[in-house]
Amino acid sequence: MSSERVDSESKVSGNQANIPARIRRELDIDDGDKLRWYIEDDGTLRVQLIQQRSGTFSDFDGYDGAEATEVRDHHDTWGVNVE
Repeated sequence: MSSERVDSESKVSGNQANIPARIRRELDIDDGDKLRWYIEDDGTLRVQLIQQRSGTFSDFDGYDGAEATEVRDHHDTWGVNVE
C-alpha cells in the first residue's frame, strides 16, 4: 500500500472522528468492533481493527419449534428446566 495514496478522509468533531463508509465496507467494520490506535516513533498513526464477532448468543442455534413446551409446567421462575 502506497503511503502517498489517500483512500478517504473524514472530519473530527469534538473528540470523535467518523470512519468513512467506503473504509467501513472494505474492512467489514461493524457496530461493536474496536479500533486500537498506535503512534509510531516516526509519528505515523497506525490503527488495528479488532472485530467483535462473538458474544453471548454467538453459539446459540435457536429453537426450531419441533417440540411443544408449556413454560409454566416445565420451568421455574428463573427459566430453569425443572423436569
